[in-house]
Amino acid sequence: MVDNEPSPRVKKYHPSRVLTLVYQPFAVGTLAILAYKEAKINTRIRNLFGYTLFFIATLLVLVLDLATSGRGGIGTFIGICVISGAFGIADAHSQGGMVGDLSYMLPEFIQSFLAGAAASGALTSCLRLITKAAFENSKDGLRKGAILFFAISTFFELLCVLLYAFVFPKLPIIKYYRSKAASEGSKTVTGDLAAGGIQSSPTGDNEESKQERKGNKQLLYENIDYALDLFLIYALTLSIFPGFLSEDTGQHSLGTWYALVLITMYNVFDLIGRYVPLLKMVKLESRKLITIAILCRFLLVPAFYFTAKYGDQAQVDERLG
Repeated sequence: MVDNEPSPRVKKYHPSRVLTLVYQPFAVGTLAILAYKEAKINTRIRNLFGYTLFFIATLLVLVLDLATSGRGGIGTFIGICVISGAFGIADAHSQGGMVGDLSYMLPEFIQSFLAGAAASGALTSCLRLITKAAFENSKDGLRKGAILFFAISTFFELLCVLLYAFVFPKLPIIKYYRSKAASEGSKTVTGDLAAGGIQSSPTGDNEESKQERKGNKQLLYENIDYALDLFLIYALTLSIFPGFLSEDTGQHSLGTWYALVLITMYNVFDLIGRYVPLLKMVKLESRKLITIAILCRFLLVPAFYFTAKYGDQAQVDERLG
């Protein structure tokens, strides 16, 4: 009789870690290429491509599940990895493009957009908790809840495509700032102006447009501390979420709710953190103090280490959840 019991090494292997490793290179690599070519890229096409790819990739998750009847396997796993890479490309196009688009306007717009991105994460997590609870006691409930979640997500992704394509460019305040950007020499907003019903082309008649544009290297040199701050923020954040979550495959009192609760807590506090700068009493304006505050976050590393090594599972759950 053939023994089909998997080896201990196979039992310890968990492929979810691969999804992050697939997503990030595509996101960072695409963003680097777009940043290098940003002066020649049509912003409208870039953002529409990103939102459309998000919609298609989310829809493909549903198609893949229905086509395989929820069965796993190497083919399904490769398909999920491809979709994860597509999400990375879409994120680089849409989120990077929107930040660049709003940078022509008011700083408050960028704050609102980034805080809104965190709010969408919190709402998405709450939606996933609701769909899981709705099918908790039904047969094949985990899959049914996930299908409903991705169906709703696909609808909202399509809504984002339609809003950006037909509503956003026609807002008076957006038309004003894009016209202003075009008058200052921007070549990336031509398609946006046409979508808003404005026929205009960049002019170079005023003094502002005659000023020499700073290159990417010069901008990086002048803001190297900010670049380092961002690297340190995401290096630590990704090592804990989803890094720690992918590596922690043990048994937990929360059971199948464990990962969802952690993700929800992360997104909720991410939302809170992005609104903190609006409070003047705690807002940091010194670049040195910002770097010091970011370095202090690394105190979480030994906290995680000693809790995981010397604490019991209840303590780990308490600190993470």
